[in-house]
Amino acid sequence: MDIGIVSMRYAKALMEYAKSTGTEDRLYAEMRMLSRSFEKHPDLRTALENPVLSVQEKFSLICAATVGNAPAERELARFIMLVLKNRRESFLQYICLSFLDLYRKDRHIGIAKLTTAVPVSREVWERIRNSASHLLHAEMELQTDVDPSIEGGFVFDINDFRLDASIATQLKRVKQQFIDKNRRIV
Repeated sequence: MDIGIVSMRYAKALMEYAKSTGTEDRLYAEMRMLSRSFEKHPDLRTALENPVLSVQEKFSLICAATVGNAPAERELARFIMLVLKNRRESFLQYICLSFLDLYRKDRHIGIAKLTTAVPVSREVWERIRNSASHLLHAEMELQTDVDPSIEGGFVFDINDFRLDASIATQLKRVKQQFIDKNRRIV
């Protein structure tokens, strides 16, 4: 079965359940944490796909990745047990991502990522977030990332668009222009 279909069905079911219990905000925060855990620790997915681990061990592993040492909330625990009982733990990362997308669409939340060569101040972060929020008429989630390889400037990703004003990209363009011009001369 297609990964997208399975993950979307589970995500929609979780979203409906969360709406009926009024816990969609808390589940959103927990799913964001689980999604970050999958990003930071790729071995988590490998461990969940391991047939040697019992359902209870997998449940404990997912709960630890989501809420840490705190006990898992009832809704999250029931959902994780449903996923494990149906042997869909290999789809859990995609379910998280699908749920996050559904929640953001439902709440009109946009996502943006700002990559700079040096860390930005809180004031600049707020100004960028507020400007993007005003332009898109939606609440914005802004992530910042520091990447010294861009050498200066910034790269701004918002929804599906990218504004690349980095020094590294501009230098690559100039280099390519020189190469193209020299080919015409020879």
